[in-house]
Amino acid sequence: MLQSLLCDTVQLSTGDSLLVLNSAWDPFVLQAAQQLGAHSEQGGKITLAEDNIGSLQVALSALNSLPSEKRPHVQHVPFHEYTLHNPMATMDVAVMNLLYQPSNAWMLHGLEVADYALKPGGRLYVEGAKDRGILTIAKRLQEYFGNVETLEIKKGHRLVCSRRDDRGQPTNGGISRSDRLEMLIPGFAKGNLDEGTRLLLEALEVFLTDEALDIGCGAGFLGIHIARRAGKGHVTMVDASLAAVAAAQCMVEKSGLTNVEVLPSDGTQAVLSRRFDLVVTNPPFHLGGTQTTGVAERFIREAAQVLRPRGRFYLVANRFLKYEPTLRACFRTVEEVGGDTRYKVIRSENALLHRSI
Repeated sequence: MLQSLLCDTVQLSTGDSLLVLNSAWDPFVLQAAQQLGAHSEQGGKITLAEDNIGSLQVALSALNSLPSEKRPHVQHVPFHEYTLHNPMATMDVAVMNLLYQPSNAWMLHGLEVADYALKPGGRLYVEGAKDRGILTIAKRLQEYFGNVETLEIKKGHRLVCSRRDDRGQPTNGGISRSDRLEMLIPGFAKGNLDEGTRLLLEALEVFLTDEALDIGCGAGFLGIHIARRAGKGHVTMVDASLAAVAAAQCMVEKSGLTNVEVLPSDGTQAVLSRRFDLVVTNPPFHLGGTQTTGVAERFIREAAQVLRPRGRFYLVANRFLKYEPTLRACFRTVEEVGGDTRYKVIRSENALLHRSI
């Protein structure tokens, strides 16, 4: 784990209620649990308002390693649903690390949740780098709370803090669930396909009885398209983002299809015991604001493990991303079957990592 300015600077008081804003992977979470757990009889608690199921599992595993008598009460609430299910003005401290936010919309949502959740006198700490927008967020903090202070600057990162001076009315606490999903999940509600997904759909071969898996399904457009074509088959869509899962579930309900399900899953973890005829993915290549091939390479390896012997795997990616070596390490047959000057669609078959059930 990375060290954080939150660890260096933020001190909690006995009995504090801490709200962690989509930053469960930050090492500060374990440090905070140790601080609050030292006096667990005083009622300190941690609420993880977390979207990513993988980050949540890592955090809970670390917290559960603490002795039960020195562990504060910990609860989880989906990040996008906090204001729908929790009362106002109950938190003493809120923290957010911009590194873990997928986009500006998620950062702004974090400020809105903090605005809603903090008690009078409560404090919000935000850590981030200049190239991740910390200066812009500091300006927004001034707008939300009427004050902002820079507490520390180190190696291009800074930690800023705002204090809730009066309760006032939350800036955006009453926004509906569907409107929130539209803000956080690209294309949701408008039904807009990104170019990569459109090209993948054009190249995709779907059979009537296919058992299919969409890894990293987002709003669910790809999985729903497959479900319509595999009328006697079944489609499972998985995503590590709880907001994406909620958006995809809404899309499925609107479609009226009954041969499709949506599951929260870190990669294929929720379906490892199952086998599929078809696996598809349009994987992300940014994680915490940094370009990476790691997510897609993991999806490739996991797809090979859950495919049936004659199963097909389709992946769409930007041309500059070199996934072919990993694909060839996992499949005997790898070929480009679609794309344009910007994107490529690759079909792979005959998995080398196939394991029988």
